[in-house]
Amino acid sequence: MPTLDARLEAALHLIRADVHADIGSDHAALPVELVRRGHARRAVVVELTPGPLAVARGGVARAGLTDRIDVRAGNGFAPLAPGEADSASMTGMGARTILGILARAGETAPPALVLQPNDAPGLLRAWALAHGHHLVAERLAPGFWTYPVLRFERRPGPDPAYAGLLQAAAVKYGPHLLRAADPLLLAQVRADVARLTPLARPGRPAQDELAAAHDALEWCSNHRQ
Repeated sequence: MPTLDARLEAALHLIRADVHADIGSDHAALPVELVRRGHARRAVVVELTPGPLAVARGGVARAGLTDRIDVRAGNGFAPLAPGEADSASMTGMGARTILGILARAGETAPPALVLQPNDAPGLLRAWALAHGHHLVAERLAPGFWTYPVLRFERRPGPDPAYAGLLQAAAVKYGPHLLRAADPLLLAQVRADVARLTPLARPGRPAQDELAAAHDALEWCSNHRQ
């Protein structure tokens, strides 16, 4: 049987659900493994276009899981009944694509979300802060580039993950990753410092980005075990 790549394996380990929805699943590898390994009792796969929809249906059929994984055509969370899934994932998408799906879903999205953006994870962390979701776990997975995998849960009050951290650095790089001084994160921060230093000028966006990178590097240097 094919195994999951590192980014999907990281996502799998952040998912525990009775019914889990995978939006834009394509090959359906993640929901198949969720059900196989007991991370979810049932799964719903949603695909927008006919090609990926057929690929997903084929993957579920080959796994012999058509009785436990329902593959549906539709846009984002629209094919789900209210309250049907208690968690959902979106992987392999740009952060802005994910944000568009979340904006259309509003309060109908499941209360737990596992998101793997291909870029700009800070946009998703900022969205969560503004929409009553706490960042309860995050990981980095190696691959073609370094992939962030984030788990958000709808909860009341301020997110305690950011307590004691400089918010700009924590939103950009991840509060849990900063506290852990994750080696993949350190490499990313150092690369950002090198890239942004020649670009930073007063009043330019690169100056703020460079300041956040320096803050992140200082935090990791001071708090490494």
